[in-house]
Amino acid sequence: MRAIPTDRGACPFDPPAGMADEPLSKVRLSNGDQVWLVTRHDLVRQVLGDTRFSSEIDGGFLDVPLHAVQPQLGMFIQMDPPEHTRLRRLLTGRFTVQRMQRLRPRIEQIVTERLDALERAPRPADLVAEFALPIPSLVICELLGVPYAERASFQEAGTKLLTLTGTQEELEEAMMRLGGYLAELIARKRAEPGEGLLDDLLESGLSDEELVGIAILLLIAGHETTANMISLGTLLLLQHPDQLAFVRQSPEAAKTAVDELLRYLSIVDVGMFRRASTDLELDGQIIREGEFVTCSLAAANRDPALLDRPEVLEVSRPKAPHVAFGFGPHQCLGQNLARLEMEIAYPALFRRLPGLRLAVPLEKVPFKSDMAIYGVHRLEVEW
Repeated sequence: MRAIPTDRGACPFDPPAGMADEPLSKVRLSNGDQVWLVTRHDLVRQVLGDTRFSSEIDGGFLDVPLHAVQPQLGMFIQMDPPEHTRLRRLLTGRFTVQRMQRLRPRIEQIVTERLDALERAPRPADLVAEFALPIPSLVICELLGVPYAERASFQEAGTKLLTLTGTQEELEEAMMRLGGYLAELIARKRAEPGEGLLDDLLESGLSDEELVGIAILLLIAGHETTANMISLGTLLLLQHPDQLAFVRQSPEAAKTAVDELLRYLSIVDVGMFRRASTDLELDGQIIREGEFVTCSLAAANRDPALLDRPEVLEVSRPKAPHVAFGFGPHQCLGQNLARLEMEIAYPALFRRLPGLRLAVPLEKVPFKSDMAIYGVHRLEVEW
């Protein structure tokens, strides 16, 4: 049995070599677990849309084996209906396109402020630290009502939770630190409510443990993914000046480009594990009850059946039904916010700094091959 492909080969922007060799196959994770790997677009949507493939799973990264667990309270990404439905329903209306558009002026202000700071930074500057990470961090902190000045309390622990090289003990310790900080924050909010989503949820009847789980999920997912897309997307566009010029043109051009960048990069790839809750048939193969499945979103988004020339970046192409945000009941709750942040950040960056360029050769850029979310640790740039 082959190991799950992880080597991206010559191009750091492509899925791991060999990932899509078969639409459905058994592979071995680095922790020794055996899982079904799904890579074809229609099969990925089938798995992610079928709740008989249970989401109540913990682990799957290196030293942490897969096993069915009682999910942490509030962590609805690891829940099945009806509990998943109950918690997600409390949040869905708060992340609509209309709600997110109300944040546009504030996001534009944050982007401008970060560009000011980037221009003042010594050169070469780290685009991740000065621009890509602060934007979604500031936005999600304001949205949730988490003090941005306390970001060190969650960013370090959040990074550890996404590190593929962590042991069970290290991950549990990081979760305890993050949960402890948020429990203390929620206690402060109960004593003196403020403005923010967490403050609003105090009146929802949720327990403090559920609020902590929701906060952990939204806090980590709300800044890590978008930060990596901004930095990795910038790096990719710097390699394609003609595509970059299109992004710089107008808000509508940027909107089209964002979806193509999401499809092409697919920074969340095989982390969506599922467990068959009964015997199931998939592409003519029986998946037995209790067996585990993982979907390669990157391979699915490069499926030739999805669109013509999927291996080519074309930021002006019409939107394809990609699965970069997942699919089905667990499709990313914050996708409208992530899109908006990128639609504002990319053109603003390229207009303010038309001479933006890499300060190091591409092969010297430290990619996050050790993280559950793909991206770059640093991106040194000049202009």
